Amino acid sequence: MCNTRLLLRIIPAFLLAAVLGGSPVQAADKDDKPPPNSGSIDAATGKILTEAIEALNAENYPLAKQAISKLSLDKLSPYERSRTEQILATIASAQDNYDSARNHLQAAIAAGGLNEKEISDTRYQIAQMFLAQEKWKEGAASLEDWFRTAQNPNSAAYYLLAVAYYQQSDYKRAITPAKKAVELADKPQESWIQLVLALHLQQDQFREAIPYLKQLIGIAPDKKTYWQQLSSVYGQLEDYRNSLGVLQVAYNGGIITDDSDIRRLADLQLFNDAPYRCGLTIDEAVSKKLVKVDFKLYEKQANCWIAARDFAKAIGPLGRAAEMAGNGDLYVRLGEVQIQRSEWGAAAEALQRGVRKGGLRDTGNAHLLMGIAQFNQKNYAGAKESFGRARNFDKHRKMADGYLQLIKVQTG
Repeated sequence: MCNTRLLLRIIPAFLLAAVLGGSPVQAADKDDKPPPNSGSIDAATGKILTEAIEALNAENYPLAKQAISKLSLDKLSPYERSRTEQILATIASAQDNYDSARNHLQAAIAAGGLNEKEISDTRYQIAQMFLAQEKWKEGAASLEDWFRTAQNPNSAAYYLLAVAYYQQSDYKRAITPAKKAVELADKPQESWIQLVLALHLQQDQFREAIPYLKQLIGIAPDKKTYWQQLSSVYGQLEDYRNSLGVLQVAYNGGIITDDSDIRRLADLQLFNDAPYRCGLTIDEAVSKKLVKVDFKLYEKQANCWIAARDFAKAIGPLGRAAEMAGNGDLYVRLGEVQIQRSEWGAAAEALQRGVRKGGLRDTGNAHLLMGIAQFNQKNYAGAKESFGRARNFDKHRKMADGYLQLIKVQTG
């Protein structure tokens, strides 16, 4: 965004350049014609102006003003008056008196001693003054006025106009000059592209933001923020495959190392039907100590292995998650996985721990599963007790009664 302090440092140099040369427009094919009365300064006036400029270069501003005070401004030619006003503007700006500097620049134009190009450049400097003071509305209006007559404005001018509108939160008016600045620049600055990106994101124009994020990644491939933003933008567009692809490339390149990013990567892998890769990603992150180990991480990894139908790998992280969790639900989940593997004893133990820990979302389901594990261990007495508890819950009564009937048959 606009660095006001930097502008404050640059502006005096621009003002001095008004006397010595420099332009906010691209090079033209022909020179501007000077006004008929320009080009000459009499010897006495020239000596005083030289004295003032030397004092100005030495940063002796009182001495520079003292030299100028020797002149009778009303008796100067238009050309002399314009140059004198420019020097006075430079003195004022060097002393942070930007209101006075602007007045002197306006007087330099009004004196009639500047050619068309110099008038244009001076108007541009006036606009810069407003921006240096964070007078964004006046600065934008002044720049718009300058653009109406400027020949071949350069990219920096468009950027300043975009900044002026951005600072007013007028994102719609800022976007056109911001994009123009990037288009015109042979090698656009990173901050200029960032401005275009910010304007698109402020307006939820996610698709339009993508090429600028790619451009920023090309300029600064090690900046993880751009990778994160590009992945998030694809996510906003519900293009989850590309959202994963961007984050995966960044992770593979060692750019993404934060806990939250790795968890998001794992979520995207799971969502995009790559559960096995999800499990491996978490394994690697844990081994490299890139993530904080907690029950949510272990639960996430277990979900990956379960989705990959690798129940053996799911048991370890699910057991650790269950131990760390505040309720018994993950023990019930562990019991379900162990039932899938026909590990009846381990399943019954996990389910018992879940019931003891409490806080279950579905207590009836835990009793039903425990009964199934006990039934398959031929622990019919235990199974009968568990199914009896399960049938107290309407949603599980039918299945519990079915097993109770089966136990009757089995035990005669």
